[in-house]
Amino acid sequence: MIINSARFSISNSKVSKCPSDQRHEYAFIGRSNVGKSSLINMLTGHSKLAKTSSTPGKTLLINHFLINDDWYIVDLPGYGFAKRGKAQREELEKMISGYILHREQMTNLFVLIDSRHAPMKIDMEFFDWLGENGVPFAIVFTKLDKMGNVAGKRNVEAYCKKLLETWEELPPIFLTSSEDGRGRQELLDYIEELNKLPISAVEE
Repeated sequence: MIINSARFSISNSKVSKCPSDQRHEYAFIGRSNVGKSSLINMLTGHSKLAKTSSTPGKTLLINHFLINDDWYIVDLPGYGFAKRGKAQREELEKMISGYILHREQMTNLFVLIDSRHAPMKIDMEFFDWLGENGVPFAIVFTKLDKMGNVAGKRNVEAYCKKLLETWEELPPIFLTSSEDGRGRQELLDYIEELNKLPISAVEE
């Protein structure tokens, strides 16, 4: 797939206010500071499409970006940012779960994991929640450029092995780096294949 255009569409805090058109949506989520905005910018080829920051937890809304006037990338708030107050954390969790569980146009959820880190309880619990609710998702390992190829492969294999302790099979796995662009074509090819499906088929 070639990205010819990418532009910001809308930000909101409620799934009911998301775009009303019937286009495929691909949502991206992960723990704070996992490199979500950088990955979205890398995928679209627009360095400033999604706002990046060295401060964790800056995304507070559901952000839609229209790609090729045909489908959406959705930037969701990160989860697990401990410095937020309880009330704000609960509000963000409500927003995130509302979108993931009730947005019929969401074709796939890409869950980002920092490849340098061992499996964390909060991620494992999130994967289990997705499985329990039948949410279609894929795992995107980020920041592979921060390690050598051997170390990166070892970390990803260890992570997958941990997942297989409770999962019968793994979801699609992607290895990426926003710095050197690895994984970009694989992700776009995967999205292109899913775009061929009618949204009603995805829901089923």
